[in-house]
Amino acid sequence: MNLKRRLVILCGLLFCLVLLVSGCSSGGKSSSGGGSGDGKAGTRDSTPHVYVPEASGTGLLGGPPLTLDISHTDQGYLMALYDGSASKANIQITGPDGITYKYFITTPGEYVTLPLTSGSGTYTIAGYENIVDNQYASLYKETIEVTLADELLPYLYPNQYVNFSSESRAVQKASEVVKSASSDLDAVADVYHFVIEHVSYDTEKAETVPAGYLPDVDETLSTGKGICFDYAALTTAMLRSQNIPTRLEIGYSGKIYHAWISVYIEDIGWIDKLIEFTGDAWTRMDPTFASSNENNEKILKYIGDGSNYNLQYLH
Repeated sequence: MNLKRRLVILCGLLFCLVLLVSGCSSGGKSSSGGGSGDGKAGTRDSTPHVYVPEASGTGLLGGPPLTLDISHTDQGYLMALYDGSASKANIQITGPDGITYKYFITTPGEYVTLPLTSGSGTYTIAGYENIVDNQYASLYKETIEVTLADELLPYLYPNQYVNFSSESRAVQKASEVVKSASSDLDAVADVYHFVIEHVSYDTEKAETVPAGYLPDVDETLSTGKGICFDYAALTTAMLRSQNIPTRLEIGYSGKIYHAWISVYIEDIGWIDKLIEFTGDAWTRMDPTFASSNENNEKILKYIGDGSNYNLQYLH
């Protein structure tokens, strides 16, 4: 079964499971600790900072019908252009950690940004073109050396899974939401609370979402509905646009496939007295569970327990 299809189906099952684990919440959503939300202007600059991927053409790999621009791998991404006549192309990226990421390109003639999330080192990149059904023809297989200018950069740029630009409504909304923040911790709390209070889990979508689904952060924002993939992508886009490194993470929560986020800031403090930022590590946040269970104490403890999560992919 297609990986993304499996994600949304199992995420729906996980949603039901966590409701049973946490029970019906008796408390409302807490905004204590780390949040601003008093309507007053904060001291932190809330101007959007959107990193823009570029296909400069100074470094290329492959060629028509599937060309990769590797001009800016030091920034943590490469760009793929498919201009063939097949229904889709596939790029597989294996980094120094040995994890293989598979990306599908279904829109010919448009560059797609693909992240390099395995850190600095040797990457093997393979390109394929769809022939029929699930059969693909191999186009090339190459290795490149990547030296990141900063290990956090892959988690600041937009990419295929977290797709946004300076014109995105999600970017503008993030700027509005964090206006009263005086620190990055405040900004994270404000975005987190906004998402869990304004987006509801869409069980119908989870049952009908097509194979190869990718989140549309502006659609999630405007409809106020989504699956775990949508929650994670919207929160990630909003935080990245505020220059806050954020990872969209995919893996297992228990035995169920799921999507959540982790955030890196240098501030030290707590959000809702249960989510701790230490200033030197990635901190897990699960907006899907928090929203579905009204951000109650039991679910926040579940999210905070690393044994409940098994990370497989970063985007």
